[in-house]
Amino acid sequence: MLESYVTPILMSYVNRYIKNLKPSDLQLSLWGGDVVLSKLELKLDVLEQELKLPFTFLSGHIHELRIHVPWTKLGSEPVVITINTMECILKLKDGIQDDHESCGSNSTNRSTTENTKSSVKPRRIQQAAPTDPDLPPGYVQSLIRRVVNNVNIVINNLILKYVEDDIVLSVNITSAECYTVGELWDRAFMDISATDLVLRKVINFSDCTVCLDKRNASGKIEFYQDPLLYKCSFRTRLHFTYDNLNSKMPSVIKIHTLVESLKLSITDQQLPMFIRIMQLGIALYYGEIGNFKDGETEESTCHNKDMLGNITGAEDETRVDMQYPAQYKGQELYSQQEDEQPQGWVSWAWSFVPAIVSYDDGEEDYLGNDPTSTTHQQKAQTLKDPVVSIGFYCTKATVTFKLTEMQAESSYYSPQKVKSKEVLCWEQEGTTVEALMMGEPFFDCQIGFVGCRAMCLKGIMGVKDFEESMNRSETEACFFICGENLNMKGLTYLTNSLFDYRSPENNGTRAEFILDAANHKETYTEIAGMHRFGAFYMDYLYTMENTSGKGSANQQEFSSGKSEDLGTLQEKSTKSLVIGPLDFRLDSSAVHRILKMIVCALEHEYEPYSRLKPDIKGESETMLNPEEAASLEEYIPTRHTSITLLKCTFTIFMAEFNLLDHLLPVIMGEKNSSNFMNTTNFQSLRPLPSIQILVDKINLEHSVPMYAEHLVHVVSSLTQPSDNLLHYCYAHCYLKIFGFQAGLTSLDCRGSYCIPVPIIPSFSTALYGKLLKLSTCWTKRSQIAITEGIFELPNLTVQATRAQTLLLQAIYQSWSHIGNVSSSAVNEALMNEVFQTIGRTSSIMLNDSDES
Repeated sequence: MLESYVTPILMSYVNRYIKNLKPSDLQLSLWGGDVVLSKLELKLDVLEQELKLPFTFLSGHIHELRIHVPWTKLGSEPVVITINTMECILKLKDGIQDDHESCGSNSTNRSTTENTKSSVKPRRIQQAAPTDPDLPPGYVQSLIRRVVNNVNIVINNLILKYVEDDIVLSVNITSAECYTVGELWDRAFMDISATDLVLRKVINFSDCTVCLDKRNASGKIEFYQDPLLYKCSFRTRLHFTYDNLNSKMPSVIKIHTLVESLKLSITDQQLPMFIRIMQLGIALYYGEIGNFKDGETEESTCHNKDMLGNITGAEDETRVDMQYPAQYKGQELYSQQEDEQPQGWVSWAWSFVPAIVSYDDGEEDYLGNDPTSTTHQQKAQTLKDPVVSIGFYCTKATVTFKLTEMQAESSYYSPQKVKSKEVLCWEQEGTTVEALMMGEPFFDCQIGFVGCRAMCLKGIMGVKDFEESMNRSETEACFFICGENLNMKGLTYLTNSLFDYRSPENNGTRAEFILDAANHKETYTEIAGMHRFGAFYMDYLYTMENTSGKGSANQQEFSSGKSEDLGTLQEKSTKSLVIGPLDFRLDSSAVHRILKMIVCALEHEYEPYSRLKPDIKGESETMLNPEEAASLEEYIPTRHTSITLLKCTFTIFMAEFNLLDHLLPVIMGEKNSSNFMNTTNFQSLRPLPSIQILVDKINLEHSVPMYAEHLVHVVSSLTQPSDNLLHYCYAHCYLKIFGFQAGLTSLDCRGSYCIPVPIIPSFSTALYGKLLKLSTCWTKRSQIAITEGIFELPNLTVQATRAQTLLLQAIYQSWSHIGNVSSSAVNEALMNEVFQTIGRTSSIMLNDSDES
């Protein structure tokens, strides 16, 4: 019967993750076609073991679980699994820097795992006989594949919470549904065939709300902040491509998400917590937390380097077992999971995607052969890492920054409420975030957007500069503009995504990927990136090549400081950022809002996730023999960053109001923040003089050794290190500015500028500097320079009349003197003389280059 094959698969998953279930009752319910389970507790230890996240589950439960199995139409209708109200609470693992469970295994863990495997495998061999001889193996395989590939999963009211210090981050999704679709991305009952080796799925998320609140010492939230994200809906498309029907896992995996409208709201109290969450992600990515104890990194693929985890090609034996019903008699088998390849905290996401849709031939296991035989192991080793493409696309995103204040109720005993006021808004169109990876040797991330702008809203610090009663235009409120309009640019941000009707996947062809550094650099140039986006483009590429032929198992030798293996790997990390034509207007309203955001971001007492480790290694541990030193000379991994700004316009207006004495001391750490509120009425000053700076191009190059700490320990121990090795012990920075010019202009009441009066004609300059890394390691080598700089300035001309000089002085004093600016400081006669007369010009000429 089909029930004897399908039921154990469903039972194994349910019993694996849920506590205190009776398999006999569950089996009877499944045979009836419908199962309803209430008030279920999740097996938190199993989730932590399988996910290998640097988090621990504080609680996890399901209010109701429903499983519907259409036994009479199992080959044409999907199995539907419905979860009503699922809630999980997580926290960062305590002492995560010393927690070996977060990433890898020590000798005790390995021996325990091996003992578990040895006790489980014999039972698999003994129970490998089929229970129903009327069903041929090929039919079972095909049926199970169709059932698994078409399972529908519906989650209603999903609640996830993360707690750390005083931070409570909660995510609530009203509804999420995953189902299989056809070529046109419509719901369908599909299967993989020899003519169409593709499986497509869709996940729809409805009403996603993200909250970020602060709790007190007792763990209670006194005042609830506005949600970061409120009732946002989005959809995800998944596309799996297989090489053949017998493939154990997809060769290409694409997971792309599209959000039409994303509206974020951040208050001044949420900003430090939001930055803290972002820092956590960066620290986890670079391995600054979640590392091993000393001596536990030897055989691990968990990184403290510039890459995501391994996408393992091997499937655990539990997934293989699910095709053979006789092996489900001992349900305790499914509380164990074999992990022959330890993975990093990020790699779990990619390794679990193939598990959902993977399937095996099963012939050898079905006939009772030992899956741990040499042939089986060789097949597992030949599995290639899939190409994984992750994409996030947003048509329009808005981020609003708000200031909060406490507002008491009319009753004395009523609690206070938090009232928020919008002060700053960031709008962005055509956003793309794409990541492409293939195992460990290749990872690329590209980020871009078509256009953006920033605007002032309401008032700031008591100054009602943009209240509705002021009747100021939107053009005056906008102080930053970059890129193009999405209506003019088109849908280029969706190019080659699963939401692009022109993409290969949507036209029945297989996509081609560039997976080597040389071709990638030729294809994804700055020009190509700006042509696709227009405002901002970033390309981050990490590559790793093994020159010793040992495979990727020893990729941690250099980062773990093992000098005997230096030079076997060639790693490189490059970041290229390009910012398109931009117009940045710094007036009083913009400056005070930006500085207020900085002040709010600094109002916290969080300890940094990572600190500089003390020097615990002696020189004897890092001594190299001549062969090792020569190997190190051949290649040293570096991180290279390039930032380019094109066609920049910076306008610095005379200050219409100046309250910087309440902001700058807080930023400089001289005093605590105070909620100062101005009481003087705001009056707009027109014409408003300003300094306008135009730059054709700014380029900043920065390079630093990838593993500076270990490199410096090695090189500083050498008696006579070569110039090449010393070069890589420095951080290098090269700044080039082309076509810099400055002049005076003014903004009239109509919002238009007068013709700029040149003060500094166009010139170019360059600056180079380098800084020795970990200078404390070089105390015995006083002849080695700690820092060095070179400044090049071929020529510079400054020209200004007396009237222009007075106007420049007035603009400077408006920012340096505190208080409101009097219009008498700039009279009409002075403005007329500056902008309507040529006058005599005094000039200063600087020639040659200065070097320091």
